[in-house]
Amino acid sequence: MIDVSAKHDGYDVAVIGGGPAGLAAAIALAETGANTALVARRAPYGDNRTTALLGGSVDFLRQLDVWRRCEDNAAALEAMRLVDDTGRLIRAPEVRFSSQEIGLDAFGYNIENRVLMAALEERAAELANLMRFDDEAEVISPGDAQADIRTRQGQSLWARLVIGADGRHSLCRAAAGIDVKRRDLDQSALTFNIAHARPHRNISTEFHSPQGPCVFVPLPGDRSSVVWVMTPSEAGRMMALSDDELSDAAERQSHSILGRVSVEPGRHLFPLAIEQPRQFAGRRIALVGEAAHVLPPIGAQGLNMGLRDAADIADIAREAMLQGEDPGSPAVLSRFNSARRSDIASRMFAIDLANRSLLSDFLPMQTLRAAGLHLIGALGPLRRLAMREGLAPSWRPKRDITKTSAGPA
Repeated sequence: MIDVSAKHDGYDVAVIGGGPAGLAAAIALAETGANTALVARRAPYGDNRTTALLGGSVDFLRQLDVWRRCEDNAAALEAMRLVDDTGRLIRAPEVRFSSQEIGLDAFGYNIENRVLMAALEERAAELANLMRFDDEAEVISPGDAQADIRTRQGQSLWARLVIGADGRHSLCRAAAGIDVKRRDLDQSALTFNIAHARPHRNISTEFHSPQGPCVFVPLPGDRSSVVWVMTPSEAGRMMALSDDELSDAAERQSHSILGRVSVEPGRHLFPLAIEQPRQFAGRRIALVGEAAHVLPPIGAQGLNMGLRDAADIADIAREAMLQGEDPGSPAVLSRFNSARRSDIASRMFAIDLANRSLLSDFLPMQTLRAAGLHLIGALGPLRRLAMREGLAPSWRPKRDITKTSAGPA
C-alpha cells in the first residue's frame, strides 16, 4: 500500500473508512487487480472490544491472507450455551450447540478488534495497487461517469465506484441519497473483558435476563469478553461501579461458572438501535458495515455481516470489470443491492424477533419463545439447521478466489 501526497488521482474503486469492514473491502478489491484507494485515518485502535468471527468470516480473512497474522491471539468457539435466566414462570430450557455436531472444529473465533485491525493493516500495506490517503473524506459528489472525493486536508481524487464503510453516520450514504429507517431500543450494552479462575473450555455462555442477554465469550487463556445488555439506567449504574464491584456483579450474573472474576481495565457503554437503509447502493456508492446495517449485539452478526458485504462487493466488482463493465454503473450496483438484501433483512428480522421475545411480558410470547427453544434443543435436525444458518445463510454461494483478477482499468 502506497501513501499518496496531495494530488488529483483516478481509481477504479475508493473505499471510505478504515474500520475492519472497510479495510477488508479495500484488501479484497485490491486483490482483484482493481486500482484501489483507501481514504481513512491511520490511527491506533484504542479500545479492547472484541468480535466473535464466525466460520465464513474466518474463511474470508484466510483468503485475504489476514487470518494467519492474528489467529494465535484468537480463542476458538467450540460450543455455545443459551441459559434462560429471566426467573419467569415460563422459562426456556437450556440449549447447547456444539460445533462438532455439524462437523466443525469451531463455530468461529473470538478476537480483540485491535489485534484484527493490526493484521488487516499489515496485509493492506503489502498491496502495491492499494493507495492510502491518510485523511478523512469531507465531500463526495457522485456523477454520471465517476464520483469525486475531496478530503479534509484538501486532497482530491475520483473513482468509478465508492465503497461507503464510514459507519452509522455515513457521509457516503448521505451522498447517495439513501434514506435510513431507524428505531432506538430502550437498551444499552456494557462491554468489558474479564480474567477468571476457572477455564472457559472454549464455551460461550449467553444468559437471557428480562432486560436482555449477557454473554461471556472466550478469549485466549483464562479470559473472556462480556457483552451485557440492559436498560439504559441500569447500564449507567453498572458503568459507574468500581472494578471490584463490577467483578462481583459479573460473577453473580455468570452464576460463578467461571469462578472468581476480575474485570480488566477498559469498559464501554453504548445505546442500542436498529438501522436499515432503504437500499444498499446507488449513485456509484455501495455501503458496507454499519453504513449498511446497525443491529443489537445478539448472535455476533454485526461485523460478520460487514465482512460478507465486503466479500460480495469485491466479487461483483471483479466480475463486472472482467466483463468490461463500469463497476459503479447502476446495473452493477443493482446486483450488489440484490445480493445483500435477503441476508441483511433476514438477519435483522431474526435478531429483532429474538430480542423482542426476550423482553416481552406478554405470556403467550414467552410461551412461544420457550417452546421454540425447546424444539431447537430437542430436535437434532432443527438444531443443526439453526447452527448452520447462524454461521452464514445456507443459500449463500461459496466465494471463488481462483478466478482471474480483473486488472486495473
